[in-house]
Amino acid sequence: MILITNNPKFQSVPEPRCDMEYIAGSYRDVLILVRDRIHQGHKLLSHPLSGSVKPNETPYKSILISKKTGSLDVDSLQIIEDSISTCDKFMQNPINYGHNNQDALLADFSEVDYGLIVAAIASASR
Repeated sequence: MILITNNPKFQSVPEPRCDMEYIAGSYRDVLILVRDRIHQGHKLLSHPLSGSVKPNETPYKSILISKKTGSLDVDSLQIIEDSISTCDKFMQNPINYGHNNQDALLADFSEVDYGLIVAAIASASR
């Protein structure tokens, strides 16, 4: 499996159970890259909108896709396209957390994303 992420924690704590593609971009950039990979024949292994943190609440997103490619998986494509639309809708109302504790907030968001995807990797590895 392949992990596509913009979460900087994975640069310092790599995930040995999968290949990783790190993108220095936004939440939406991760979704677009995943969509591109789906068009190349990969399949979604984790939902792009997993967890309770909305796209306008966190800058980080990590998504699992298949390592093997095949024909276009229409279900994966529909899910990622819907997720991009949902992201766009939420980003019309960005949340401004201010400058207080910005580093602590980013660290918390990174940890939430990390925990969610590590659990998904463990589940997919069984």
